[in-house]
Amino acid sequence: MAGKEHASQLAQLLENNREWSERIQQERPGFLEKLAAQQSPEYLWIGCADSRVPADQIVGLLPGELFVHRNVANVVIHTDMNCMSVLQYAVEVLKVKHIIVCGHYGCGGVRAAMHEDELGLIDNWLCHIRDVYFRHREGLDAIRDARTREDRLCELNVIAQVHNVCYTSIVQNAWARKQPLTVNGWIYGLHDGLLKDLRVSIDSAEAISRVYRVQMQGPGISQGS
Repeated sequence: MAGKEHASQLAQLLENNREWSERIQQERPGFLEKLAAQQSPEYLWIGCADSRVPADQIVGLLPGELFVHRNVANVVIHTDMNCMSVLQYAVEVLKVKHIIVCGHYGCGGVRAAMHEDELGLIDNWLCHIRDVYFRHREGLDAIRDARTREDRLCELNVIAQVHNVCYTSIVQNAWARKQPLTVNGWIYGLHDGLLKDLRVSIDSAEAISRVYRVQMQGPGISQGS
């Protein structure tokens, strides 16, 4: 019985796909053929893997208009070759003009990072969010309401990941080439479906701390203050 139910669920997804394909071809003749030939998005979205945050739908964009990378709690780690490969392809090949790091309130990864429960392999990933928590611990611990405190860490995590994007040589080399590129931080409300601009937008190396600027004249990272 379980096997039949499983097959039925998958069959429904395939039927949904057929209906979607027919609908979009009726509404936009030639759209899929054009999309198959080339993608030219102007936006890279770095978001959470949470299934309640469908990136292209909440910003009203069609397939091909938003290049997307998602992971648990929208974290940007410089040793994560998956994320770095997506970032490099988006910036250097697709020439996106905007990178949007988008978190969401009520993020389970952020909530887990604030507690000491052992969860397994993901604990290693959550350490990066815990770093953000400890940098802001005094201010966060002063917030008495647990939900408000978690939501504030969701915001601080987005801001931290925006800076992590800017610290990469990929982005800084693009700025050195005078390539138009802005990195932005947004957060999404599951309760109302609305995006909030956290007003952290960076469009040049001069806007980040000198210690993180890549020395374009030679290898390595500048150690100036």
